[in-house]
Amino acid sequence: MSNVKGKVVVITGASSGIGESTARLLAQHGAHVVIGARRMERLEALASSIRLEGGSVEYHSLDVTRLEEMQTIVDLAQTRYGHIDVILNNAGVMPLSPLESLKVDEWNRMIDVNIRGVLHGIAAGLPVMKKQGFGQFINIASIGAYAVSPTAAVYCATKYAVRAISEGLRQEVGGDIRVTLVSPGVTESELADTISDEEARDLMKEYRRISIPASAIAQSILFAISQPAEVDVNEIVVRPTASMA
Repeated sequence: MSNVKGKVVVITGASSGIGESTARLLAQHGAHVVIGARRMERLEALASSIRLEGGSVEYHSLDVTRLEEMQTIVDLAQTRYGHIDVILNNAGVMPLSPLESLKVDEWNRMIDVNIRGVLHGIAAGLPVMKKQGFGQFINIASIGAYAVSPTAAVYCATKYAVRAISEGLRQEVGGDIRVTLVSPGVTESELADTISDEEARDLMKEYRRISIPASAIAQSILFAISQPAEVDVNEIVVRPTASMA
């Protein structure tokens, strides 16, 4: 993974799950990771752990729904290291519920984090990458970007949107900037903790009986970053081997 060493990678939603696992793995391979999330105590603990292992890390509080905060962490990475190689748009929420429950606030939260958060990452990072002449966006979607299931209509809609945005970005920036969509299947994470609807929560407990660790998704992200500059890995779907969905 020599292509990873020395790369500057900004990671959103880095306080747990896929973001945390990816930060650890990339730092172990010599990347400079710049991590952001809302939970500062977790970011601080993660940064301390990475540094104890000899890794390079900077961190900053980040709410991806606020463009100015996304711009701040991108500016931090550029100021500290002089350039940015990768922006990993990972932050996401998943408060599932049947549409008839009318949890409009939760719908809006998913739209804000899952869609606007990705767009804010692109808005903050694309001018930098265009100016420097290289870079890579990695956007985290879901198998929900390919098929819709009950209680997940709005969540899946946000992930379909991430898939569409990623493909549009790829077509527009081709050449020097790479675009990768990573779509995890059932993965161990805290996403299900945001489900307030009892029916959806029970369905998710059953659904998550078979899952893969967040480190499996981190390995896929590492693979996409490590490819030669002329190789653009566009889509990766990662599921548990036993998964039928």
